[in-house]
Amino acid sequence: MLINFLRLAVGLMTVIAGAEFLVKGATALAKRFRLSDMVIGMTIVAIGTSTPELVVSFIGAASGNADIAVGNVIGSNICNILLILGITALIYPLPLTKSNIRIDIPFVIISTLLLCILACDTLIGTGNLNSIGRTDGAILLFFFAAFMTYSFKTAKKGEIQQNVSPQERSEEQANSDKRQNVFVSILLIVLGLVSLVFGGDFMVNQAIIIAKAFGVSDIVIAATVVAIGTSLPELATSVVAACKKNVGLALGNVVGSNVINILLILGGSAIITPLGLANVSYINLLILCLSALFMMACAFLFKKRMIDRAEAVIFLVTYAAYIYFLIRA
Repeated sequence: MLINFLRLAVGLMTVIAGAEFLVKGATALAKRFRLSDMVIGMTIVAIGTSTPELVVSFIGAASGNADIAVGNVIGSNICNILLILGITALIYPLPLTKSNIRIDIPFVIISTLLLCILACDTLIGTGNLNSIGRTDGAILLFFFAAFMTYSFKTAKKGEIQQNVSPQERSEEQANSDKRQNVFVSILLIVLGLVSLVFGGDFMVNQAIIIAKAFGVSDIVIAATVVAIGTSLPELATSVVAACKKNVGLALGNVVGSNVINILLILGGSAIITPLGLANVSYINLLILCLSALFMMACAFLFKKRMIDRAEAVIFLVTYAAYIYFLIRA
């Protein structure tokens, strides 16, 4: 058992190093093409850090283990908001822009509610068993295409980074030759993603071994150990970004990852094979919806248009209570 904990630590160090490379490369690329950190976070970084969830869920679906596929996504999305945003906002409070409030966070809420509508067949009277079928998967993928179209159209408009004055922009233009070139930025992104994926996968495998040694069920493992493990890239990336005060990248990473997890990963998994949800309790879906709605509520509570430290504490306490409930249930 000791060797498993040591391997867990090695995986953690690999993930942290990967996050550092990814943030550096993504930030440099955003500056090079004058894109906002939010757009980069919601697309390149979010897709990259969601790779572990994609691999785990697709493999789970292909092997007929819907509990792993669905539990991983639901658990990861709850973890992304309550744990990752909680830790990130504790390090550095996250201001919310008008675009975050009107478009980005609503995308998370819409995708979450869409999942709940498609998944709760018995509750809304559309079927005798709760499941996400191939038709549901196609609907999710359609909305994913709409999300990516919006994101890239925003990027093409040359959305400028937030809170940058015209004078600072001209100085950036004058010093453009000092920036890292595109090749180096892309190399850092690729190196960071590879480190995140392999480090995260290594950690998940060791965590599953440890959890099974204590007799934990598949659905609980998926919603806790696997979900937290596959969310480590998002956690490491957002924490490193927050330490560098790059709030757009930190928030965009979580927003993009949650949308991608539901629309692309669950949609693709359901296309591979219909996903039965017999072992997924309504409490998981309820917490998922509440976490997404609370992220929006943060724009109007305490310090308006900001996820501050008080809200971060509420996020973390709620997540701890959720994990306690899962383990005790």
